[in-house]
Amino acid sequence: MELLISLLSGLSFTLLSYVFLFHLYRDKITVQSRLQQVGSLLSWRKKYLDEKLSQPFFERVIRPLLNLVAEKLPKGTRAADSKQKLDLQKKLLMAGNPWDLTAGEYLALQYAMMIGLALVCLFLALPSGASPLVLVLALLLGAILGYLLPNYYLGVLATRRQEEIQDTLPDILDLLTVSVEAGLGFDAALVKVVEKSKGVLAEEFSRLLQEIKMGKPRRDALRDLGLRSGNEDLQTLVGAIIQADQLGVSIGNVLRLQSAEMRGKRKQRAEEKAMKAPVKMLIPMVLFIFPTLFVVLLGPAIMQMMKTMGN
Repeated sequence: MELLISLLSGLSFTLLSYVFLFHLYRDKITVQSRLQQVGSLLSWRKKYLDEKLSQPFFERVIRPLLNLVAEKLPKGTRAADSKQKLDLQKKLLMAGNPWDLTAGEYLALQYAMMIGLALVCLFLALPSGASPLVLVLALLLGAILGYLLPNYYLGVLATRRQEEIQDTLPDILDLLTVSVEAGLGFDAALVKVVEKSKGVLAEEFSRLLQEIKMGKPRRDALRDLGLRSGNEDLQTLVGAIIQADQLGVSIGNVLRLQSAEMRGKRKQRAEEKAMKAPVKMLIPMVLFIFPTLFVVLLGPAIMQMMKTMGN
């Protein structure tokens, strides 16, 4: 009984001491807890700001503005609600998806360039004291340029990308054929091609492998590769590989035949360009070289004739 009384007395004294100390330092404990919460919040915000500031200017400023403009567009002109979405998305894919733009962001950028160039042309025409008709024409000219320039730039990117794919396809296909014939599987051969090659086609094959690893069927991934490239030779290769996979034909034989065909096509394109070269050279020769030759050869004779007739 004495031991129980001692334990109860000690426990009561401890509880009373804790209550007394908590009441005495309650404000200090509350302030410290609040300071810890504020400190954790500030550290989290600092980390968030550092991550945001480490991103490029386009990701921090331009892309949010494009998304805001795309959301504010009228419903009939939004890329997500109109028939332009598929066409724009296809063009962006064929151009390599510059800046990872979506169809809505591209359309917003196009409208922003229309308004911006129209205002620039107007400000350039104002100091000259032009008539209202000229100012209106300047606005229309700027708007037309702002609408056409993004499409032109996108077309140039798509053309360069397709030309690079067309030029590098035979060499990469040779490497792929050698890897398959050496005993590697098709996916392992693609990995070897990605390791040994650089350029647009190597990046596309790397994306193909990533899609297959994520669980996408190989046939669908290959079809998407052909659609993204927009190149007829690559689409032909993809179709042959898919058909060989469906029929159970050896992929090595298919790749060997496709490689020979691609090299033949590249040789034909080189011969075609060589035959077009004289015709293309004729225009600068007529405009720049022939007049100079005429001046050098006939100039002294004409001056002599003018001097003789003058005497």
